[in-house]
Amino acid sequence: MTTTSPISPTPAVSSPTPAQPTEASVDAFVDRLFGAVLGAQEVQAAYLGDRLGWYQALADHGPTTSTELAERTGTAERYAREWLEHQAAIGWLGVDDVDAAAGERRFVLAPEQAEVLVDTDSLAHVLPLARIVASLGRKLDDLAEAYRTGSGVGWAEHGDDGRESQALANRPFFLRQLADDLTAVAEVDDALRGGAQVADIGCGAGWSAIGLALAHPTVTIDGFDVDGPSIDMARAAAAEYGVADRVHFHAVDVASLDDDHHGAYDVVFAFECVHDMSDPVSVLATMRRLAGDAGTVVVMDERVGDRFTAPAEPVERLMYGYSLTCCLPDGMAHPPAAGTGTVMRPSTLAGYAREAGFAGIEVLPIENDVFRFYRLQN
Repeated sequence: MTTTSPISPTPAVSSPTPAQPTEASVDAFVDRLFGAVLGAQEVQAAYLGDRLGWYQALADHGPTTSTELAERTGTAERYAREWLEHQAAIGWLGVDDVDAAAGERRFVLAPEQAEVLVDTDSLAHVLPLARIVASLGRKLDDLAEAYRTGSGVGWAEHGDDGRESQALANRPFFLRQLADDLTAVAEVDDALRGGAQVADIGCGAGWSAIGLALAHPTVTIDGFDVDGPSIDMARAAAAEYGVADRVHFHAVDVASLDDDHHGAYDVVFAFECVHDMSDPVSVLATMRRLAGDAGTVVVMDERVGDRFTAPAEPVERLMYGYSLTCCLPDGMAHPPAAGTGTVMRPSTLAGYAREAGFAGIEVLPIENDVFRFYRLQN
C-alpha cells in the first residue's frame, strides 16, 4: 500500500433495524451501486492502460492520436481509440477537439494524472492498487469455491500480476519514506546507523530491504520469503540498485531456520505480511529467536481500527476489500490456518505475540495513514 488514501469518505448506511424504505433511500443506494460499477470499469480500463503501455506512451510523447498510440505500443488502433475516448469521457485524459474526426483527435495526459499513473517513484503512484484489484478478479470463481469449502487461494496463484502490483504499490514508500519513519524509534535508528545485521521476514520483491540498505550504507540485510519468483525479483532489484553485496535474499520458510541463526540479527522486521500467514505464531516465534535477547523485533501492518465499527473508515474498507479477495484466502490456503485476514487489529497481533513467547506489543510513535508499526516486547 501507499501512504496516500485515494478513497472517498464512508457513506452513511441504514441502521441494523431500518424503517420501511423510501423512494429516496432506495435511489441513494442505487446511486451508490451504480457509482461502484463505474469505478470498477475505470479500474479495468486502468489495468489495460498499464499493461499495454498506453499511459506510459502518453506521458512520453504528449498529445497523441489513436493511430500514433497503437503504432507506438504495438496494439490495435480500434481498441486504442475506444480506450482513449473512454479515458477522456471519464476525465482521466484531455482531448484537443471533441468535434474532430475520431482518428484526428489528440489526447493528452496531464502532469497530475501522469504522477499517479506512471511515476513509479512518487508516493502518489496508486495505479498498482487498481492493477491488484483487476488481477484478483480473475480468481473470483476459485474464491467462491474456497468460500463454500473453507479452503483457500494461495498468493502464488495470482501470478506475476499479483506479486508485481503488490511490489509496485509499496515500492515508493519503502524507497522514500520507510527509513525516515524509523528514525522515530531510537533503538532501531541507532542500530541501523551503527551497521546492524537485519532480517526482513516476508520480504517479497525486496524493496523494504533495498530501501533500508540505500539509507544506511553499513547495514547488511537478509531477506526471507517463501515465494521463489518474488525472491528472483528482489535479487535483480538489489543488483540494479547496487546493494547486492550487502542485501541477500533467500527463498525459504523462516520457520525452518536452524539454531545457527539464533540471536544473529540486531533488528528483525516483518513488513505488511503477518496478516497473510497461515501460522503467524510460528513465524513470530522464529523472529524472536533470530533477534535473541538483545535484538529488536518490529512488525509493520495495516492501520485498521482497534475494534470493529460499521460503517468503517476508508482505510479499513480498503483492507476488508483486499481481505475478501486476497489475504484471507491466501492465509486459508495452508491448513491448519489462523485465518487472520488483512484486518489484523492490535489485539489480534498481541495475542499472537504472547503465544510466540513475547511479553506483549508496543505501538510505535510513527504517523502513517495506512501502516501501523509495533515493537514486540521480550
